[in-house]
Amino acid sequence: MKPHLQTIAGLAEGGDPGALEACRKRIRQWNPKIGALLHVMDEPARRDSGPLAGVPVAIKDNICVADHPTTAGSRMLDGFRPLYTATAVRRLEEAGAVIVGKASLDEFGMGSSNEHSAFGPVRNPYDPERVPGGSSGGSAAAVASGMALGALGSDTGGSVRQPAAFCGLVGLKPQYGAVSRFGLIAFGSSLDQIGPMARTGRDCAALFRVICGHDRRDATSDPRPRSPASFAAVRLGVPEDAWLEGVEPDVAAALASAAERFRQLGARIETIALPDPAQALAAYTVLANAEASSNLARYDGVRYGYRVEGAGDLGRLYRATRGRGFGPEVKRRILLGTFVLSAGYQDAYYIKAQKVRARLQEAYGRRLRRLDAILTPTTPSCAFRLGEKLDDPVAMYQCDRFTIPANLTGLPAVSFPIGTSRAGLPIGGQLMGRARSELALLDLVDRFDGGVPFPFPEGVA
Repeated sequence: MKPHLQTIAGLAEGGDPGALEACRKRIRQWNPKIGALLHVMDEPARRDSGPLAGVPVAIKDNICVADHPTTAGSRMLDGFRPLYTATAVRRLEEAGAVIVGKASLDEFGMGSSNEHSAFGPVRNPYDPERVPGGSSGGSAAAVASGMALGALGSDTGGSVRQPAAFCGLVGLKPQYGAVSRFGLIAFGSSLDQIGPMARTGRDCAALFRVICGHDRRDATSDPRPRSPASFAAVRLGVPEDAWLEGVEPDVAAALASAAERFRQLGARIETIALPDPAQALAAYTVLANAEASSNLARYDGVRYGYRVEGAGDLGRLYRATRGRGFGPEVKRRILLGTFVLSAGYQDAYYIKAQKVRARLQEAYGRRLRRLDAILTPTTPSCAFRLGEKLDDPVAMYQCDRFTIPANLTGLPAVSFPIGTSRAGLPIGGQLMGRARSELALLDLVDRFDGGVPFPFPEGVA
């Protein structure tokens, strides 16, 4: 299969009918090297019609597919096979897509490097000694290595966009409620959102059009239609230099070049002041971990999931099951979340974090009333080396400081390739837009790069 046909648009326009087998061949070649897929699905295509007919897609392994393993990257769910399929996956299958595998992730979506999976780390196809990003690192690595033409991930604080940036992809975090969360294993219920990854904005839009829309099984599902698919006159805000403190020089240079590129395309560029990203990171740390503590309380060795037999009384059963079933990062976040919800601390931390969230929603909403989108880096750096931040949780959390505002505000945001580092690694830029502007943001991405995919890693094309 020729490289230019390895897009969803290319397949829809009469591309190689052997696309599915070509992706499966790459799974056999690449998956043992990078560990992107935890479970390979070899079922034949079930539909030969539909907008995604024959398109090979990978699914993050915290999104349920009936009768197939769904582990959320955790020993706690090792061997679990759900009886139902997530709404987003069902809509892909009804559109003709073929699910080729379940993709690895940081355990329960908690991580920024895909090193926190109970089943081993995922490696970046552009440099196997580096991380692919997290928590949807397996989904990104699968698309970047040609194992699939698109993938679904979930994004709680940047988990679609950060891996997309590290792997040279377009990754969309839709507005909260745009895509049904039915069948998504919960991490932070007020923050989680399923989103697509692909090699171009057009391909990402093709996936999004299929999976978005109201679902009565998700009480937070938004029934309102999406905004027009393009901006009439593009007005972009770029943050002041102080907001970008700590950004690697290669990333800062790529962002400046991207702003100039948009200017050449006719966009009006305006330097703006944004709330300190440290505020968003602090509020997110409190709120996401509080919700994780609540959501993961169900994994107790009694109702379902991993269970230590012969532990003794109920207290010992809980301690043994959770002690062995959860990894260290998940335990850390559960402890933090339980602390901020405990008596005497809820007002000091949880309620205060909710107030910060409300202020951020007002601040970003005010700026986007006169702008179409805000252009920032997706991440402060390119993909870092495996193990580099593993023993420093604070440094790991800092990787998400530019992506978190979109989750706290619920607004849509997309990461897209804006250049390469001196080491040849992909650099991602982020466009955060007004309510329900996902399709317009993706159209803007295609205008930026002319719809040309970022080059494949060496040896794939």
